[in-house]
Amino acid sequence: MESDIYKADGFDDAIIGVDYNTGRIAYSVSKCITILMIDEQMTELDATEWFYFNVAGSYVGEGTPVWIDDTYDHNDLIL
Repeated sequence: MESDIYKADGFDDAIIGVDYNTGRIAYSVSKCITILMIDEQMTELDATEWFYFNVAGSYVGEGTPVWIDDTYDHNDLIL
């Protein structure tokens, strides 16, 4: 397992768990966007764009956090 596991600054309240195989921290995308809307007073659209470009789009190695998209409707999944 990678020894350097990274946290995303300012998103502690969005942590929803840890990846079982890698130990990487898992974050809720919707909670991250809500945090940006509240803390940075962004609109939902601005927060979403900023999150995907500046946060989820950043790769800092094997310890990069896992971003869980918890906004989908599981009923829409085709199994």
